[in-house]
Amino acid sequence: MTIEEFIKEVEALGIKVTEEKLEQLDIIYNTLVETNKTMNLTRITEKADVYLKHFYDSLTLAKVYDLTKANTLCDIGTGAGFPGLVLKVFYPNLEITLVDSLLKRVNYLNNLIEKLNLTEIKAYHNRAEELIKQHKKFDIVTARAVASLPKLLPWTMPLVNKNGSFLAMKGNVEEELNQSKDLMQKNKWYVNKKEVFNLPNKEDTRTVLEIKNKV
Repeated sequence: MTIEEFIKEVEALGIKVTEEKLEQLDIIYNTLVETNKTMNLTRITEKADVYLKHFYDSLTLAKVYDLTKANTLCDIGTGAGFPGLVLKVFYPNLEITLVDSLLKRVNYLNNLIEKLNLTEIKAYHNRAEELIKQHKKFDIVTARAVASLPKLLPWTMPLVNKNGSFLAMKGNVEEELNQSKDLMQKNKWYVNKKEVFNLPNKEDTRTVLEIKNKV
């Protein structure tokens, strides 16, 4: 994906791309590739692939949720900062909590956040279970390529505000949805929206689910 294609596809999601945002993405890309030489952050390092499979992919949450309407977001198992870090660049209204179990990654992210002069975003060396014990709540909880839905739901749904949403970023999700049926029924969780699409390369299938609590 070229920068021009990235701009076109992101604007098709209803998101404005400015020079400043492109400069921030450039810093994220260069820092990611440089750090990846000594720390395992991602196997995707080609610029075109990073823009498609990390940057654009992170923004596809806009297909199911208007993120300008939320205040707080928690990204569980954020890894190299996707989707949370990219969401902060495009949605400065969001106060973002990045959570990862590897301290090296958390330090990398907090240094990068400082480099980008971003505020109201911080990475924490923590696990979802700990946040649940602390009774933390967010408008949106998201997770990308972390675990299967039956494992993810008990880690994420308790962190969602009463009227909030868990936005799950998955590939083909039918089997996982089947396996989660009883768990969802028991806890009164339901799929409010489900968007299945291909990335602009036409090869990678993605599904974004919005899961909510029956109030």
